[in-house]
Amino acid sequence: MTSYKGIIFDFNGTLFLDSHLHKLTWREYSKKLRGTPFSDEEMVKYMFGRTNEQIIKYAIGKQPAPEMVEKYGQEKEALYRQMCLEDKPNFHLAEGVEEFLDYLKENNIPRTIATMSDKLNVDFYIKHFHLEKWFDIEKIVYSDGIIPGKPAPDIYQIAAKNLNLKPEECIVVEDALSGIESARAAGIGNIIAICSEESPDLYKTIPCVNDIIMSFKDFNKNLFDIKCSVK
Repeated sequence: MTSYKGIIFDFNGTLFLDSHLHKLTWREYSKKLRGTPFSDEEMVKYMFGRTNEQIIKYAIGKQPAPEMVEKYGQEKEALYRQMCLEDKPNFHLAEGVEEFLDYLKENNIPRTIATMSDKLNVDFYIKHFHLEKWFDIEKIVYSDGIIPGKPAPDIYQIAAKNLNLKPEECIVVEDALSGIESARAAGIGNIIAICSEESPDLYKTIPCVNDIIMSFKDFNKNLFDIKCSVK
């Protein structure tokens, strides 16, 4: 079995199960943008793993003005963060995540996050989930207005470089179709799909998906080359 030296996590729908909140907020804003809310199918294909600009462009059928992206994007994200704080029973990292991150830390396995969330949301997650306990905050890759959104490969290529690893030496854990394609295009060595919202059947049809897990309790730790991990 091939061993890997590091791991890169998507965040939303992977480490934090918040897809339902993004759905609720984007349904509201898609009504404003085009008069009708996004369907479930549209959510899967065109929303998860995408930047706000990409989502708005899909909704209105043309390239949005920067002012529109800023206005609707920030309104939507502020509402989303408010909903996170109000949803106290579910405002925590996903099942098995903290234990898994502890394992990675204890074994000095290189790790980071590659998310299409913007800096305000990333700072929000760092503050409330204390991500600095497990991650070098400077190595987290997020949507900065310059990095192309998933499914472009850039974000995972940058994340691997931040770990001083080649993409093929890394594992990626993703829930979004666009994120899986991003990891594949980046040349990631092992792509694991996590079923946070979708049925395993969705991922079984994707050739580049190497494994499907229901939670991080199912993660095969034997995939790591522990002796090659670095401090």
